[in-house]
Amino acid sequence: MKTIQQLEERMTHPSNALVQDMKNLNGDVILLGAGGKMGPTLAKLAKNAIKEGGGKQRVIAVSRFSGNEVRADLEKNGVETIAADLLKDEQLKGLPASENVIYMAGNKFGTKGNEHFTWAMNTYLPGRVAEHYRHSRIVSFSTGNVYPLTEIFKGGATEEHDPGPVGEYAQSSLGRERVFTYFSHQYGIPMVHFRLNYAIDMRYGVLLEVAKAVKSGKAIDVTMGQVNVIWQGDANEMAIRSLSICQSPPIILNVTGPETVSIRWLAAEFGKRFNEKPNFTGEEQNTALISNASKSHQLFGYPNVTLLEMIDWTAEWVMSDGETINKPTHFQERQGAY
Repeated sequence: MKTIQQLEERMTHPSNALVQDMKNLNGDVILLGAGGKMGPTLAKLAKNAIKEGGGKQRVIAVSRFSGNEVRADLEKNGVETIAADLLKDEQLKGLPASENVIYMAGNKFGTKGNEHFTWAMNTYLPGRVAEHYRHSRIVSFSTGNVYPLTEIFKGGATEEHDPGPVGEYAQSSLGRERVFTYFSHQYGIPMVHFRLNYAIDMRYGVLLEVAKAVKSGKAIDVTMGQVNVIWQGDANEMAIRSLSICQSPPIILNVTGPETVSIRWLAAEFGKRFNEKPNFTGEEQNTALISNASKSHQLFGYPNVTLLEMIDWTAEWVMSDGETINKPTHFQERQGAY
């Protein structure tokens, strides 16, 4: 895994299960907030699954599209695009009807000092979207941050665990779920709240951050000593397949890999590959932000890409000076300040 082309091909190649699900799914698919880290590959994966199954549904990606490169790439791959600011009501109301909505719009990084915008995006906007798409089914991207830090020996929060969001990003994300749930009850909208923890792309993510720190000799903070990760292609596939299980009241679904991953162990694995000795700071606490995703694995199977594959690919990427997205995950954050 050394080139953007290899990365994109792997992330946008549909499984047989996804192809079959798309055959059975009625109607077009619209992605709201599709210009971010995951949206472009999710849109192309959905379109590829439809084409492979011989379907004719449209896939429509909606975003501000501040740059033309992402938009042009999507259209080249058969995805229709619409440039819109969803917070502007006249633009939201101008979006086409679609039986299937994947809601990816939101704000996390830069929340501190700009809290009002985060609440508008994460909590106010879902109500406006639910009104417009009250005749659709909706998969809304959420986050494992709605849970509190939990004790490591308990294996992570399940969907039955009471929320305990720390910080305004996490609080507003729970607000998104609550507002969508209100409209699900009001109009009978079938929904899934897709609580995702740390999707991995070679250009971004916890593995990349740890790998780069090991390679450069930078000390790694292990105070948040454990994390969950999942290959972004697998997360994208589960999001699309979640359209087939939407219900009212909404289904809550934790989505991540099966392992609780030790940051110290992860650094040691990269150390082997780089022939470098990792440096650490801090001490592991007995709590972490971790989720138990057994329910999503029961529904959709285990992720297709394994943790060791992700580690190998990330190591190759770093050694090849592959392109990266300069946005830290802040996985070390224990106070919810993003």
